[in-house]
Amino acid sequence: MNARMRGVIGAASAALALALIGSVVSYQPAGAGPQENHVDHGNHPAAPDARQAEAIEAQPGIQAASEFRANCRASHRSGDDPIIYPNRTGASHVHEFFGNRSTNASSTYTSLKAASTTCDPAIDLSAYWVPTLYKNGQPVAPESVTVYYQGIHDMQRAVPHPPDFRYVVGNARATSPDQNPSARWSCTTQSPSSRDFMNCPAGTKLETYLDFPTCWNGRDLDSANHKDHVVFWNGSCPSTHNTVLPRLEFLITYPVNGGGLSLGGTVNGVNVTTAPGYTFHGDFMNAWNQPDLQQRVRDCVNAGRICGTNGRPI
Repeated sequence: MNARMRGVIGAASAALALALIGSVVSYQPAGAGPQENHVDHGNHPAAPDARQAEAIEAQPGIQAASEFRANCRASHRSGDDPIIYPNRTGASHVHEFFGNRSTNASSTYTSLKAASTTCDPAIDLSAYWVPTLYKNGQPVAPESVTVYYQGIHDMQRAVPHPPDFRYVVGNARATSPDQNPSARWSCTTQSPSSRDFMNCPAGTKLETYLDFPTCWNGRDLDSANHKDHVVFWNGSCPSTHNTVLPRLEFLITYPVNGGGLSLGGTVNGVNVTTAPGYTFHGDFMNAWNQPDLQQRVRDCVNAGRICGTNGRPI
């Protein structure tokens, strides 16, 4: 089933897979195992307030009126996080990186721009990452990743993410599913979804959608907790965050089904590989070639068109 069905399934809080076959990464990096590596995760976004939780819960039912995309493959995994733990190699729980091949704890806009990418188009040098998925204790790389940039409201006013813009979505510190409405797991060809892992039947694959906020304060490229400069649209953007961004959405498909699933995470200050599915989260650092990003927002998002990886209407 094609990608345009996403909104229909989303209205039932689920999704179908859209995939570009990627690669499986099999190595285990530093920071990957259960270890006595106590870290301070206090600057990672926590549970949203009630109004933002309501806005996040509504995201699956909001169909994109316009979009463009990047199809990416897994690049590498490591215990790094250049947003939460800049310049602290191995301080984080393990993440799966896609897009920019060079992303590490010391990444900057300048270093990202000097590297290459696993994404199509190759002009998208942005860094994207999520916690690594484990199946029976073994790391599993995504089979495919599609990154959507979507117009879901006020699309004529949407502006490109500025250079070096960054944000984090989801609650890595969640201790129950209700603390992380951003987590959304489903199975290919199936309609139900859950904040915790689905036990997908034979013949299907595990997948996840992750939606980012679209209302920006128009000023800051980041904030202390990496979320206060942006909020989710809830019928309107507040006056404090009235600059509209395209909705960034990850669609990630994994070549697994059944049980035995866990995530890289931080539990009680210790980096582990046994975190539950409801701790899922994602990070973004913008390193697009900015003129090309501007062209896609203008010709696709602002113009109300569905575009492919080449930035042209499908």
